[in-house]
Amino acid sequence: MMNGESNKKSGLAAKLARPNILELKPYRCARDDYSEGVLLDANENALGPTSLPSNSLDPYDNHLLLERYPDPYQVKLKEKYAEYRGNGLSHENVFCGVGSDEAIDLLLRIFCKPGVDNILITPPTYGMYNVCAKVNDVEVVSCPLSESFDLRVSKTLETSNTQTKLLFICSPGNPTCKAIPLSDIEKVATSSQYEGIVVVDEAYVDFSEHGSAVSLVHKYPNVVVLQTLSKAFGLAGIRCGFAIGAKDVIQLMNNVKAPYNVNSLTSEVALNALNSIDTLKKNVTTLLEQRELLVKKLNSLDFVLKVFPSDSNFLLFRLKEKAKEVYTTMANNGVVVRFRGNELHCSECLRVTIGTEEENNKFLELLSKTYNGLI
Repeated sequence: MMNGESNKKSGLAAKLARPNILELKPYRCARDDYSEGVLLDANENALGPTSLPSNSLDPYDNHLLLERYPDPYQVKLKEKYAEYRGNGLSHENVFCGVGSDEAIDLLLRIFCKPGVDNILITPPTYGMYNVCAKVNDVEVVSCPLSESFDLRVSKTLETSNTQTKLLFICSPGNPTCKAIPLSDIEKVATSSQYEGIVVVDEAYVDFSEHGSAVSLVHKYPNVVVLQTLSKAFGLAGIRCGFAIGAKDVIQLMNNVKAPYNVNSLTSEVALNALNSIDTLKKNVTTLLEQRELLVKKLNSLDFVLKVFPSDSNFLLFRLKEKAKEVYTTMANNGVVVRFRGNELHCSECLRVTIGTEEENNKFLELLSKTYNGLI
């Protein structure tokens, strides 16, 4: 039997598939590497979900009528989300999809001509922008953030060209954990040098004190904001995300999406979460308190060179050396963080999700033990 690599080169798929798909390096998520232990590698909410399905313990309750297709446009959920985010939004300003990733893919499919147009990213940043562009045969141009992870506005605008249809700004950033000031986003949105759409990816916005670009949507029709229930709401398992933008942009996204992209179970849990904002606020407060404690303790370790400022539910920190070995050894001993040392400006860096107090203490104990054991 041929191995996987041989099949890739000589099988039917290799003969028929598009070249850009055969060249694709798929997105590598945290669970590809480790799935057991103290999991502080995927920026999930360690305190658990904001809500659960209604009557989730009664297997005979069929109030969702699961034999029926769900609402194809999730109007009730969009209305509730628009109300929560405020700023005069209506459900017509909101797209609901399978995480933020569906929205990223749709924006590329709608606005970028394969082999002609491009997107602009600002590394280090979220890897799915690259993956979706490759799938859609769209070129990626880059303008790196500064070494302190600030958006270089003038240089970014200079890097764009007439074929740049989408400019992705991850704020707060991943892996940078730093929010981009709304004033910088406004400068890009209003510049005569760029005529495309500014996509602000705000997966971690509920942990930030710097405000949301949702406040810019009515002011600038070329701003689209991506958000999710996976992080602060603790609902990564239901895969529910949103795009917020001008009505004409959102309408095109609704036109192109699959007919029933969000299922009834996801919709119900999402609505329950939006009716449990007190729980959300309590969990966010707890995680922010734990974040500050973790910053202080990491800064007290002599082998930690830098803990980067964070507007998120995770920290990026730099070791003196051996970050990759520390990551692997820790994971094999039951505490999983994320190695980010291959990212731009992130040499010898690890990323750790803020966990429960117990999880954070286990992480710190094993981090010290591991590092000192390797030196």
